[in-house]
Amino acid sequence: MNNLTDVAEFLLMGFSEVWALQILHAGLFLLLYLAALVGNLLIVTVITLDHYLHTPMYFFLKNLSFLDLCYISVTVPKSVHSSLTHSSSISYLGCMAQVYFFFAFASAELAFLTVMSYDRYLAICRPLQYGAVMTAGKCCQMAATAWLSCFSYAAVHTGNMFQEPISRSNSIHQFFCDIPHVLALVSCEVFFAEFVALALSSCLVMGCFGLMITSYFHIFSTVLRIPSGEGRAKAFSTCSPQLAVTVLFLSTGLFAALGPVAKSSSFQDLGIVLAYTVLPPVLNPIIYSLRNKEIKTALWRQFWKIHPLP
Repeated sequence: MNNLTDVAEFLLMGFSEVWALQILHAGLFLLLYLAALVGNLLIVTVITLDHYLHTPMYFFLKNLSFLDLCYISVTVPKSVHSSLTHSSSISYLGCMAQVYFFFAFASAELAFLTVMSYDRYLAICRPLQYGAVMTAGKCCQMAATAWLSCFSYAAVHTGNMFQEPISRSNSIHQFFCDIPHVLALVSCEVFFAEFVALALSSCLVMGCFGLMITSYFHIFSTVLRIPSGEGRAKAFSTCSPQLAVTVLFLSTGLFAALGPVAKSSSFQDLGIVLAYTVLPPVLNPIIYSLRNKEIKTALWRQFWKIHPLP
């Protein structure tokens, strides 16, 4: 039955009510969060401290790592706390804040992945133009534009979704205030307006995805012309995982945004949400950095500065 009074808080019903399963969920999420925290903090720190890594590629990578820290912090800590305290409630303002920051950081993730694919395209396919295009000033302009536009974009969508008090229900069948589940609780007029806005935004997402696919297509085409088999293998091992994680992030995110909203929690729905909320911040440090020889060398340099040989 619909609740006819305004909702003051929401109930996050994303996981089982069995205490043992909640503890298992809290432990797994805590491990994933700590892995993302350590990996991304390590990357931000070493790129900041090591002047050899002050290049456009690592500048964008540092932004992506900081972004991943913020992105996973929007949802996972609250979920772990809820499981450990056996409390599934979140305030109306807390839910609004989750929606806003999730919108902002998810769109910023897409923006920086697109910029990084373009950076790799210039470096591999247009090396003579790279220095002229990717200057320090232009890199800062691109990063600032990405951050500002994404936070503005999030404000528009969040304001649109919460323009009227929600009075239909307070149960969200997910472990955080996921946008499609919140959208299912708003009035029909708000739902239609926001769904149209999300559909238009999906065209922008597909445009960014098209740019990324085009960049990686040219990258792979150039790599295939490398005479050395070892060089080709190294380039493919670097670019293929990046493309795989990007496709996983975008495909599951679009399916969750535009697909049907589950009326109850399910492993399939949970798996789709985990694929675009938790996995990218955990996997990105491994794929983009910890397999990177320059990052490993920089880590050793910083380590020996702190612990010099006697």
